[in-house]
Amino acid sequence: MRISDLALAAATPLSAVKYYQREGLIFEGVRSSPNQVEYDDSHVQRVRLIRALIETGGLSIAATAEVIRAIDTPGAPPAETFRVAQHAMSTPRTAESIPSTRSRECVHLLARRRGWCISDDNPGLDAAARALDGLYAIDFDAPDSYLDAYADAAASAADADLNALTTRSGADEVAELMVVGTALGDPLFAGLRRLAQQHATTSLFPHTNANGTPS
Repeated sequence: MRISDLALAAATPLSAVKYYQREGLIFEGVRSSPNQVEYDDSHVQRVRLIRALIETGGLSIAATAEVIRAIDTPGAPPAETFRVAQHAMSTPRTAESIPSTRSRECVHLLARRRGWCISDDNPGLDAAARALDGLYAIDFDAPDSYLDAYADAAASAADADLNALTTRSGADEVAELMVVGTALGDPLFAGLRRLAQQHATTSLFPHTNANGTPS
C-alpha cells in the first residue's frame, strides 16, 4: 500500500503519518521504484502504536521515540519495554513534590514484605510515597492492614494487565496494549474504586428515610 493508503488504514491524517516518518518513528517501507515506497500491515500497526503512545499515553515525540527504540531492539525482553514505557509515561508534566524519606521507606517496606521484585527508580515508589505524605498531612498514619488491602488490589490488577498481554501477538501489539492498558488502567481502577466505595458506604452506613425505613 502507498503512504496515503497507510494513513487511511490506520485512520490517521496523512500529515501525521508523514510527521511520524520524518521523526524516524516509522520503519522504512519497501522501495518498489525510485519514487514509490510500499507499506504493509506492520506499518499500520506501528502507526496505531504511535498514536496510542502520543494520544492516549500523553507522551512527547522524544519519549515516544524512546519507547519505539526499546521495542525495536533485537532480543529486548518485554520487561525492559515495560520499564521504558512506565518511565516515559510517568515523566511529570508539571513540577511534583519530592516525597518524604519516611513515606518512601514505608513503600519500600511494603514491597519487601510482599516479596515484590522492584527497582529503586520505579516511578510508582514516589507516586505512592506522595500519597502517603498526603495522608500523613491529615494525621492518618496508614496501618499495615490498609496498605496491604491496596497492595492486594494492585497485585490483582497487575496480574490482569500481564495476562492480557498474552492474548496479543507481535511486539507492536504487545507494546500497544502495554501502553494503552497502563494509561487507561489508572482511571479504570479509580472509577471502579469509587463505585465500590459507594457500595461499601451504603452497606456500612445505611441511609434511612424519615420513617426509619432503609432507602
